[in-house]
Amino acid sequence: MELAVAAAASLLAGFVDAVVGGGGLILVPALFGVFPQAAPATLFGTNKGGAIWGTGWATLQYARRVEMPWSALLPAATAALVGSFAGAWAVTLINPDGLRKALPLILLAVFAYTLARKDLGRLHEPRFAGRLQALIASAIGLLIGFYDGFFGPGTGSFFVFLFVRLLGFDFLHASASAKLLNTATNAAALLLFGMKGHVWWHVAAVMAVTNVAGSLIGTRMALARGAGFVRGMFIVVVGALILKTAWDAFLR
Repeated sequence: MELAVAAAASLLAGFVDAVVGGGGLILVPALFGVFPQAAPATLFGTNKGGAIWGTGWATLQYARRVEMPWSALLPAATAALVGSFAGAWAVTLINPDGLRKALPLILLAVFAYTLARKDLGRLHEPRFAGRLQALIASAIGLLIGFYDGFFGPGTGSFFVFLFVRLLGFDFLHASASAKLLNTATNAAALLLFGMKGHVWWHVAAVMAVTNVAGSLIGTRMALARGAGFVRGMFIVVVGALILKTAWDAFLR
């Protein structure tokens, strides 16, 4: 029964992740609810073991239908991986409680800005090209990769927002680009958790199958409905993240 619930949660998380990121908002609480006695590190590692397949599959699906600026994204993915390792190391030295309390306010600012700018991310008009685009994308990868390793909630949504705001991508191209970087940060985290024995591989394998299925549905829907649909999903996910992170920081 526990495995079936985890698989169903992974299916829904794969769908959300493929469209706009934020699947961990669904899958991580589900794992904690189903396996309350397990070590948190093991549940986080198992989450990554299932989620990485969905983000990887979404990257491949988007790459077939959306023009991807690989010359900028590959260095950015490398920077995200390095940043994720650095963030995971930093969390062993620094208490993240300050960031935990600041996060709902940061997300609220992103939410309000997106609502206020009704044209934000509707048109794909890249502001930069060549080395400058690669440099800015890599800076985004390093910064949010570090955040993912250090703390984590909302990583995919932050990638999407910064690609829209700083690089001038529409929400569809930003989501497609974010999947590659999110796959890199997931790989870094999975490697660390795996090396320390904090992955239930048998559970992760089942979740991987359903996560890919959810990813397939989400990717096809995003491609069919375009940037407006992805923007709407972004607003919903960020709104949910604000409520979840505010509850964790101030009310729990």
